[in-house]
Amino acid sequence: MVIHLLSLALAFHGSTTAARPAITARSAAAVASSTAASKEIDVEAIGKYAGAVAVQMGAVSATFGAVDLATDALGVTLPWQAVAGLFWGLSLKSRVFSPLDNARPDLKKAVDGEATRGFNDRIMPSWTPPGVTFPIMWVLVVGPLRALSSTLVWEATGMHLLNPVLLCIMLHLSVGDTWNTVNNVERRLGAAVPGVACVLASACFAATQFYSVSEKAGSLLGLTVVWITVAGLLIADTWRINAAEAGSKWEGEPLFPVKGEVATRFWFEK
Repeated sequence: MVIHLLSLALAFHGSTTAARPAITARSAAAVASSTAASKEIDVEAIGKYAGAVAVQMGAVSATFGAVDLATDALGVTLPWQAVAGLFWGLSLKSRVFSPLDNARPDLKKAVDGEATRGFNDRIMPSWTPPGVTFPIMWVLVVGPLRALSSTLVWEATGMHLLNPVLLCIMLHLSVGDTWNTVNNVERRLGAAVPGVACVLASACFAATQFYSVSEKAGSLLGLTVVWITVAGLLIADTWRINAAEAGSKWEGEPLFPVKGEVATRFWFEK
């Protein structure tokens, strides 16, 4: 997902107590103005989010099916190392199947504490971990856990990629990729909160399905849920502290995509 989450999309670094040029542009007044300007739900954006997940799942299913047909025709079985490598790669790059712009934060800028997409471009909670923590977790911890658990499921379900249980983790990654668009590209801080809840729910669902065919696989994938939960709390707290006081009224971005300057587009749209 990442998370792929998720990906480095959840990789943030900063503090509410540190004033920096990268985040002062999104001042309380600016937030209040943007939320007051439009609170009309962006139905088109929601439709595109759902469509993107469907397209991504269709593309992944077709790819998995093609690999299965090829190996069956040749009378061979993929080595487990290749399957593990495939799912580790998908854990980090599943967005290649998505029609949305799912660009992650720039790794070098994130580690250096500079502003990049979804990273240091907004006020962050004081408890935000250092930027270097996130690439380490997503690449060296979450990715391998997803890869190993998926390989165990592949072995337990007939050594074919196209099976309902393995598609559960791909659904999780697809939801995470779409969330990356909401949070990092479109910077919808409000909509990102229920969005990351969907990412968490899909991770729990995938872990449950994995556990049904391999207890070890389900337990390993379940460990990633802990990390995604922490990331989700960070997203929710980020939304909270980027809200503003408009007179005596608290103004925060709506917890749904609203019509305004941001437009959700597929990569082939101008």
